[in-house]
Amino acid sequence: MPRFIDVETLRPAPGRINWFKYSSPQTFFPLAGAAVPWFAAAAAVLCAVGLYIGFFVAPTDQQQGEAYRIIFIHVPAAWMSMFIYLVMAFWAGVGLVLNTRLSGMMASALAPTGALFTFIALWTGALWGKPTWGTWWVWDARLTSELILLFLYFGFMALTAAIDDPRRADRAAALFALVGVVNIPIIYFSVQWWNTLHQGASVSLTRAPTMAATMLAGMIVMALAFWMYSIAAAFARARCIILERERNSDWVAQYIEASK
Repeated sequence: MPRFIDVETLRPAPGRINWFKYSSPQTFFPLAGAAVPWFAAAAAVLCAVGLYIGFFVAPTDQQQGEAYRIIFIHVPAAWMSMFIYLVMAFWAGVGLVLNTRLSGMMASALAPTGALFTFIALWTGALWGKPTWGTWWVWDARLTSELILLFLYFGFMALTAAIDDPRRADRAAALFALVGVVNIPIIYFSVQWWNTLHQGASVSLTRAPTMAATMLAGMIVMALAFWMYSIAAAFARARCIILERERNSDWVAQYIEASK
């Protein structure tokens, strides 16, 4: 005999938050709108603090001099470029498996921000590489795999835009994103697997950092600032995607009418 699920058992106990209701675009839309200013403000404050620590408080590096200070932007941007791709692929995978509308929207909303941080990582890396290595670019494993990550973001966005049906576009882009995940460990472990000009990681989960505490604090604060910005940008972009895809819904018409 077929088994049925009693919906009453899925309701949260009194006093608990029903997180599942926020999987609806209609419910998520106002929540995201309320959260964007807070995350944007946190990003601005943390960025100001992080830049102050990195450019005015942190000591000068003995070998690289003042040129090393670009790492306070370069390293957090590189971290976020990989982290956002994993989060994007996660939401794309959830949408592919559970067929939820909001998951695909969130993946699409994250892609431009991930591409932005990947570009910043490559650009600041070139600015750092010129005085350090004597060249703007080398085709080593770390830089090449990071460049491939940028192309993966571009490919994800292009594939989403190329298919008119949003649900079909989400499924195709999800498969593309999940295949591209293999590039993330290649980026992270490239300096260990191959001989490269790029220096090894100064911050690791398995050993103590090889930099001054002030330098580490500046990078952590900047990483948090970029994280807050990513959430604010993704939520704001997700709201735009929701309005575009749900434009024929009654609640969107009411929202547009009320905002006039």
